[in-house]
Amino acid sequence: MGWWALWGLFSLKLLSFLALVTLFLLFILGVLGKAKQRLREGQLQIRNLSEEIAAQNQDLWDEVLDKKARRLKKKALKKKSKSPQSLPTLYVLNFEGDLQASEAENLAKEVTAIVEIAEPGDEVLVKINSPGGVVQGYGYAASQLLRLKERNLKLTVAVDKVAASGGYLMAVVADQLLAAPFAIIGSIGVVAQLPNFNRLLKEKGVDFEQITAGEYKRTLSLFGENTEAGREKMKAQLESIHTQFKQFIRRQRPQVDVEAIATGDHWLAEEAKNLYLVDELKTSDAYILEAFHTGRAIFQIKYEQKKSLSQRLFQPLQKLCQFSI
Repeated sequence: MGWWALWGLFSLKLLSFLALVTLFLLFILGVLGKAKQRLREGQLQIRNLSEEIAAQNQDLWDEVLDKKARRLKKKALKKKSKSPQSLPTLYVLNFEGDLQASEAENLAKEVTAIVEIAEPGDEVLVKINSPGGVVQGYGYAASQLLRLKERNLKLTVAVDKVAASGGYLMAVVADQLLAAPFAIIGSIGVVAQLPNFNRLLKEKGVDFEQITAGEYKRTLSLFGENTEAGREKMKAQLESIHTQFKQFIRRQRPQVDVEAIATGDHWLAEEAKNLYLVDELKTSDAYILEAFHTGRAIFQIKYEQKKSLSQRLFQPLQKLCQFSI
């Protein structure tokens, strides 16, 4: 073969090889892109807690019971599993609250999943652990729990550690409110706070200009000189939110003397029970175990969403001024 023919054959093979490599890379990029999209969108995680408890019990029985006792336990469990009665399913959700109520979006997706599959009469147990935070975030989270009641699902809230302020705003929606004896309950108040650097700027000879349209577009400022009128307007806004907070509690728990407890104070659950802020002293673990022993199916629903690098870095830096409950 001539030189040009050899070169042409080599070029053809090279182009074919490059085309195959390009197609392979495009395939890999497509797979990675879909995987990244799934991570970005999140994923619903479902755990069968009743099966997990049964397996754990089985392991314990194998270790601590003799052969006869194990046989009796397994016989009783088998008889219970064949019970013809149809018991309501128990769905378990966890809400770990922070200042921004950043779990509220995930809670919305979990609630949507449950209302799509649950039958009327089924029950949802929401384990709330939150010291409260911004009004809009916790108001949104509470509205998600109201969706469950609108679908005729029994709503039980369990507080093992703390449900204060915005956390209690969520908890009060429950048909049944449980709390561990030393859990913190209450703090029904509203707060707004921010530093002011105006005097420091003046000392350094720095002027601060702020232009607004609307008398109350900005009431208090980080860098400007705050006025008494601005403070009074901010106080009025806080009082309005506090009033709505109290009205919400009245609608959900009419047995509570709202004016007596809406002072911003908080109580241990045993004291809170005497004030009708909670219904029963019990941990979420005890409640789940009781449901298991009645033969109910128990599922834990959790929406997992991978956070981006920017979210992991900057989410802990909370905004300096927020209305918090």
